[in-house]
Amino acid sequence: MATEPIRDTLILGGGPTGLFAAFYAGMRGLSTTIVDSLEELGGQLIALYPEKYIYDMPGFPRVLAKDLVAAMVEQALEFGPELVLGVKVVGLERRPDEVWQLIGDRDERLLGRTVVISAGAGGFTPRKLPLPEIERFEGAGIHYFVRDLERFRNRRVLIVGGGDSALDWALAIVPLARSVDLVHRRDQFRGHENTGKRVLASEVRVHFFHEVAAVSGGEHVERVTLFHNKTQEQCELEVDDLVMCLGFKADLGPIKQWGLEIVHGGIKVNSRMETNLPGVYAAGDVARFDGKLKLIANGVGEAAIAVNHAKTRLDPSARTFPGHSSNLAAPPGEAGPAG
Repeated sequence: MATEPIRDTLILGGGPTGLFAAFYAGMRGLSTTIVDSLEELGGQLIALYPEKYIYDMPGFPRVLAKDLVAAMVEQALEFGPELVLGVKVVGLERRPDEVWQLIGDRDERLLGRTVVISAGAGGFTPRKLPLPEIERFEGAGIHYFVRDLERFRNRRVLIVGGGDSALDWALAIVPLARSVDLVHRRDQFRGHENTGKRVLASEVRVHFFHEVAAVSGGEHVERVTLFHNKTQEQCELEVDDLVMCLGFKADLGPIKQWGLEIVHGGIKVNSRMETNLPGVYAAGDVARFDGKLKLIANGVGEAAIAVNHAKTRLDPSARTFPGHSSNLAAPPGEAGPAG
């Protein structure tokens, strides 16, 4: 195997945090490689809900996940990072010369002087209802991911759950669908309070204290049986599609075997986003520290912190804070600000 080039920074994860880490590394003059197990950049935003609106990203009153990804990919590629997609990283080792290598599941070797782990929540699988007929209807009316809203046009849709995803999908689907029902086992949503109020004020029919007791049909979902968990009364709804929003089981997978300090299902970091391994940083949903909030806006800030400290590790004479970008030279081929 040919000798791989040694990058300044290897970025494990191509979601929003990893994309911004790649851009900021370019701003600091670092050579980078982005590696991700998916075949396209964007992480969970693309894999799970490209058609979902995001409301808490600065500068956007609301933005489709796929559109946010497109803009962040354009930004991330500005400085020409190497892309290694469709590779599942199974190992992290430090060589005697203090260079880190990420090892792929097909024995790929990626070399870097520093590593930024921005792997989101790791691998994830959807939580499922404990009903024997569920698997039979997966792909035949039962959905865990929504990649195309048009598939629900003029259809009868039942959404199961009370968190942010359930509420967001209810609002996104109701303008297209013939009808939208939402089932939640409690009488209060777990999602954002403002979104819950919008759902209750919409044409979505909300069934509090209800759960799905059975799903039935021929080759495709045709109806569901609901039961009221207070009164035990049952009723039937005719539906064409069920969107299951019961959350995901996250698993760090091989990352747990790399010698990193794991706390609360993530990687422990300090205020510099440093892990317990020298030259290895973590940012975004995978990172853990006191006061952590899992927001994209916070993840991109953590990415900048990690990259700036990686820069000073590689070049102790460099400043941790390089100054505001408005004071920096424009990228090649672009004019700087007038004045």
